[in-house]
Amino acid sequence: MHALMRPWGVLHYTVSGPEEWPAVVFANSLGTDLRLWDALLPLLPAGFRLIRHDKRGHGLSDNGPAEGIDGLAEDAIALIEQVARGPVVFVGLSIGGLIAQRVAALRPDLLRGLVLSNTAAKLGTAESWTARIDAVRANGMGSIAPAVMERWFAPAFLSRPERALWQRMMERTDPEGYVAACRALAGADLTETTRALRLPTLVIGGGADGASPPEVVEATAALIDGAAFHLIPDTGHLPPVEAPRAMADLLIPFLQKVSHV
Repeated sequence: MHALMRPWGVLHYTVSGPEEWPAVVFANSLGTDLRLWDALLPLLPAGFRLIRHDKRGHGLSDNGPAEGIDGLAEDAIALIEQVARGPVVFVGLSIGGLIAQRVAALRPDLLRGLVLSNTAAKLGTAESWTARIDAVRANGMGSIAPAVMERWFAPAFLSRPERALWQRMMERTDPEGYVAACRALAGADLTETTRALRLPTLVIGGGADGASPPEVVEATAALIDGAAFHLIPDTGHLPPVEAPRAMADLLIPFLQKVSHV
C-alpha cells in the first residue's frame, strides 16, 4: 500500500513492477475499490508496471471536496506524474472511464492509449443521480445496494456466493464519498471533448450490463476516431470480476501494441 498526498488528503494506491517498465493505470467504478482488478491483473503478462488507486471517498483514500470529474481527473494526473513518471495506458471502468476521458482531454501528453470499459461520455441523467443521492441520504448505502447488484451483474453471477462480497464492498463505501462521485456523474457530459480525442482507444462493453448498456458504450466508441469496440457477451458492468479472462484477452494485445511504440 502507498499514499500520495493531495490537497484534500491521502490518495491510496498500489504499484507492481519496476519503474522502467511501461505503466498501466487503473481507475475503478463507483462503489468499488482497487480490488476490482484482483482477478484480472494476474492474467496480464510480465513487463508492465501496474498502478491501481482508490479515488477520493472510496477504499482507503480520504474524502475530498466535491470537485466533479475534473477533480477526480486531477488526482489521476498527479498519480501519473508523481508515480508513473511518464506516458501510460489508462484503463478506466464506469466512472473510471469518465475520469480516463477527462485525463485524455486535459493532458494527452501523459497517455499512450486509453481503455474505456463499461462507460460512456455521459452516464445516466442528472435526475437519476439526484434520486440516488436522495436515497443514500435518506436510508444509507444498504438501501440501494441490492438494486445496484442487479444492474452490475449478469444473472449467472448473481446466483454465486461472491455476489455478496461485492455488495458488502458497496455498502461499506463512505456515503459522503459515494454522493460526491454521484454528483460528479450528474454534472459530467464529456461528449464534445471525447469527440476530439486522437489517441489509440479500446472500448469494452458487457452484453448484460444494466448500468451502462452496450449501445451507450458503443456510441461513445463511435465518437473517437479509430477506436475499437468489443462486446463481452453474457457479462455485466464489471468484466474484471465476471469475465477476467475475456477482458485480459482484449487488453493484452492492446497493451503490447501501444506500450512499445
